[in-house]
Amino acid sequence: MRLATIDRNGRPTPAVRKGNDYVDLTQAAPALPKDIIALIGALGEVRGAIEEAAENASGAAIVPGEQVRFFPLVPRPGKMICLGLNYVDHAAEGGHKPPEYPAIFLRGPSSLTAHKQPIIRPQCSVQLDYEAELAVIIGKTARHLTKDNALDCVAGYACFNEGSVREYQRKTPQWTIGKNFDQTGGFGPDLVTPDELPAGAKGLKIMSRLNGKVMQDGNTADMIFDVPTTLVTLSECMTLEPGDVIVMGTPAGVGHAKKPGPVWMKAGDTIEIEIEGIGTLVNPIEDEAA
Repeated sequence: MRLATIDRNGRPTPAVRKGNDYVDLTQAAPALPKDIIALIGALGEVRGAIEEAAENASGAAIVPGEQVRFFPLVPRPGKMICLGLNYVDHAAEGGHKPPEYPAIFLRGPSSLTAHKQPIIRPQCSVQLDYEAELAVIIGKTARHLTKDNALDCVAGYACFNEGSVREYQRKTPQWTIGKNFDQTGGFGPDLVTPDELPAGAKGLKIMSRLNGKVMQDGNTADMIFDVPTTLVTLSECMTLEPGDVIVMGTPAGVGHAKKPGPVWMKAGDTIEIEIEGIGTLVNPIEDEAA
C-alpha cells in the first residue's frame, strides 16, 4: 500500500495511490481519520477500509496523477530525527571516522517541502547540497524496543532529500542550523508499507541525480546503524509516536565532496532521489525571494 498527503483546496488530505492516480480518502471513505498522522496511527485497524476505498473509488474522489499537488508526506511530524555519517563511505569522504554511536540531530516542520515543490536556496548561501536518504515513518507508540520487535512500530518508508546549507552546518559542532533552512528537505511522494519491501528496507539501491546525472549510487545495506538498531537506540531515550520520522543518513557522493567540485544546487536545477521499491522524489531548485 502507498499513502500520500495531497493538496485538496489548500488542505493536507490523506490519499492512497491507485496505479498512477490518488484516491482522496476524505471523500472515498469519510469515516476514516482525516489527518495523515491519525491515519498512520490507526493503519493496522483501517487498512482493509483503505483498500476497499481504493478499489471502489470513482468520480471526484480520484485525482489523476498528473494533477496531484503534494504536501510533505507528514506535513508536521511530532519528531523528525536525523542520522549523520551513517554510511562508511560518506563519513570517509568528509574526513570522519565511522561513528561508534549514531550522530543524531533534529529537523523542524518548516524545513520540509513536498514532491515536485521547490527546494529553496537561501539568500545567505550558495552552498546548498543534496543528500539521498531513506525515511522511516513510525506507526505505533514505542519505548524500550528490542531488535526482535523494533520493526513492529514502522508504518512505512519514503524518500527524503536532506538538503543541507553547508557553511551554516559548519558554523557550529551542532549541525542543526544548516539542516533547518525553510523548504530544504524534500519528503515524499509516498509512504510505502513494510509488506512491499525487505525487512527494515535493507538492501535497496539508493541514488541521487542532479539534472539527470547520477551523483550518489549506494545501497541501504551499507548503513552503519540499520533501521532496527536505530529504533532500539532512539527508544532508549524517547517515546516514538505515530507520525514521527527517522531519516537514516546518506551514502557517498554529496556535492561538497565532489572532485572536481564542489557541486552546489542552484536555481533551475532539478534533484531526484530514487530508492528501489519506494519511488522517486523530484524537486526543482529555486532561489529564495528577495
